[in-house]
Amino acid sequence: MYAKPGTKDRLDVRAFPDGFAWGLSSAAYPIEGAVDQGGRGRSIWDAFSRRRGAIRGGDTGDVACDHYHRWEADLDLLASLKVGGYRLSVSWSRLQPDGRGELNPEAVAFYRKVLAGLRARGIEPFVTLYHWDLPAALEAGGGWAERETARRFAEYARLTVTALGDLATRWITLNEPWSSALLGYGYGKHAPGRTDLTAAVAAAHHLALAHGLATLAIREAAPSAEVGITNTVTHVTAAGDSAADRAAADRLDAITNRLFLDPIYRGRHDPLTLDCVDPMGLWAHLRTGDLEIISTPTDFAGISHGRPVIAGHDPAAPFGVRERPALAPAHLHRVLTRVASDFTALPLYVTETGTGHPAGAAPSGQIRDLDRVHHLSGSFTAAARALSDGVDLRGYFVWSFMDNFEWAEGYSKRLGVVHVDHRTQQRIPRLSAHWYRDLIVAHGGVQDLDAVPAA
Repeated sequence: MYAKPGTKDRLDVRAFPDGFAWGLSSAAYPIEGAVDQGGRGRSIWDAFSRRRGAIRGGDTGDVACDHYHRWEADLDLLASLKVGGYRLSVSWSRLQPDGRGELNPEAVAFYRKVLAGLRARGIEPFVTLYHWDLPAALEAGGGWAERETARRFAEYARLTVTALGDLATRWITLNEPWSSALLGYGYGKHAPGRTDLTAAVAAAHHLALAHGLATLAIREAAPSAEVGITNTVTHVTAAGDSAADRAAADRLDAITNRLFLDPIYRGRHDPLTLDCVDPMGLWAHLRTGDLEIISTPTDFAGISHGRPVIAGHDPAAPFGVRERPALAPAHLHRVLTRVASDFTALPLYVTETGTGHPAGAAPSGQIRDLDRVHHLSGSFTAAARALSDGVDLRGYFVWSFMDNFEWAEGYSKRLGVVHVDHRTQQRIPRLSAHWYRDLIVAHGGVQDLDAVPAA
């Protein structure tokens, strides 16, 4: 058993079942670099990162962690941490540079090498098809605000799973569609940087539709594949006891959590969600049969959990909600039990959660990131409590494997259990990496995989 640092709480690793997927997470644009190599096309993040003031420090993902060239050493590093699973994304703009047509053979070859390399090291890949890198050519045609993008995504999913499906059996259609829609099209904080809530609501519907269409396409291309989606699920509490604050918390829950959870797992929208977003024209985009497609059955549910949020009434804020973050890993327990009890009985995976710290000078020797260790210990303790309460939790993927281009934060925030000096590309596992490795080893290590198909 592990003690949570600074407390008397105990993290009992025996609470996690045999076969539990102990993993780390990453994504293509934040780590790959090589944006002008291998036939890759331009993405919305290439454009957004060049907009003045869009990214802290004026950073870009042009080089990032140079994983495109250093993937073998990175996989060796992953293996040394004893993880049994790795959630990565493949880049739509690398695989299908214009968002339509046949796949780029150089990209297919690259991802086949990576996936085969993971399996050769006893690490199961969980592959995300879309982690925010929409091809720029599709954004020029309206992006996710247009229904055609959902159709293009389904075709991309079919082609990609056909090309790579012998090397990966677990597929995640979309990562955090709420962020793509609201942060990208509504609030301008993420690519493509639009500030139009009407476009954001259209994007939300088309992203959900894209998930359903892609699920159907994957079923056709690889009937034995397991399919899921990763949604952001946030624990929301009211700032005060007033009716106005409680109503604000309900609205924030409706437009963050229920906007996607209800249609995907219940085949309908909650009335409060409709009240919030109907003025932005949701009904104009809903067509007969859409909700049936969106709620196409999947095999598992992915959960991305960040900081809990405190919501208060503010008529001047979007949707009348003023929000501020809190930091309490224990809220992961409430998120897991709520999803399991209110939305789906599917197996759950925590596909992303972590904590970041400001960048500093590249140190030498061991990096004692005790705050991250505290956070991880608290989060795994919360997950263990959820398991004891009957939640069918099958795996947990820490964000992130290594320091990367952290979207709008650039390189200013360090979320990796592995430190990266982006000038030299040196990798140094932090204390949190050693802590996580020891936790995995205490549970019994990793599982063997089936024979590896030829790359």
